[in-house]
Amino acid sequence: MIETTIEGLSLRLATANDVPQILQFIQALAEYEKLSDQVVANEEKLRATLFGDKPFAEVVMADYQGQAAGFALFFHNYSTFLAKPGMYLEDLFVDPNLRGKGIGKALITFLAKLAVERDCGRLEWSVLDWNQPAIDFYQSLGAVMLHDWRINRVTGDTLTNMAKLFPG
Repeated sequence: MIETTIEGLSLRLATANDVPQILQFIQALAEYEKLSDQVVANEEKLRATLFGDKPFAEVVMADYQGQAAGFALFFHNYSTFLAKPGMYLEDLFVDPNLRGKGIGKALITFLAKLAVERDCGRLEWSVLDWNQPAIDFYQSLGAVMLHDWRINRVTGDTLTNMAKLFPG
């Protein structure tokens, strides 16, 4: 287990036993972001995709004074320009009752350290444009907002229809 310098805080990579807590954090994050209607994740899906034969992402759990305090879910991507792997932070969440104790900073700086150890060329994430507290937090750590880039997404039936356009 990796211990931070903050008294009472420990960070560790999640195990399959953490799936119920991970799901609770995902649901709480979705509620905060006003996106609860989009959550279809359940324990079975999380267990299969995070801890199955082919894990697609990793999770760091934060525990503060013996209680689950937050998590960071991330996965690797790749930069052709750098010819190096990168790390993408999909979700970062700290229990609202425990914010202001350095837990979020510990989680994201842990990921930065892990990215450096894994020889990643970058650590990236997205933030909702209305979430000014998060934007301010990330910028205080040196993050740069990429205003020239726009996220594109296809899901559900649109993704299925796009796949049908492949001629093979």
